[in-house]
Amino acid sequence: MENKELKKDKYFQATGRRKRATATVRIFPGKGEIKVNSKPAGEIFPSQLEQATYQEPFKITETSGKFDATATISGGGKSGWLGALVLGISRALVKVEDKNRKTLRDAGLMTRDPREKERKKYFLKKARKRPQYSKR
Repeated sequence: MENKELKKDKYFQATGRRKRATATVRIFPGKGEIKVNSKPAGEIFPSQLEQATYQEPFKITETSGKFDATATISGGGKSGWLGALVLGISRALVKVEDKNRKTLRDAGLMTRDPREKERKKYFLKKARKRPQYSKR
């Protein structure tokens, strides 16, 4: 950190989105605890793969154990929540120190995934599935 004295009450806030999920993430100096909707993140994302995914921005920027994070996530499902959390943490780390931007961008963590569910159209069964065509 560039000679910035980070106080315990000072935090960096960022928003991450994925599919229909939106995560508001605040990071502040601490021991590395991450809470999602007032619960430990390990409770909401129990698998090792999920835990490694949301820890990745801290590992890449070599700030593991230096920041605590609290996230409020709404909308979507588990997959969207995880993607939104990772993007929110990455954006907050860039606010802490701007040199983190290049490392996180190279790792692909600063890109918002634009894929969303396509809306259902009238006369169709789903977004694109049509009723079977019958010639006679």
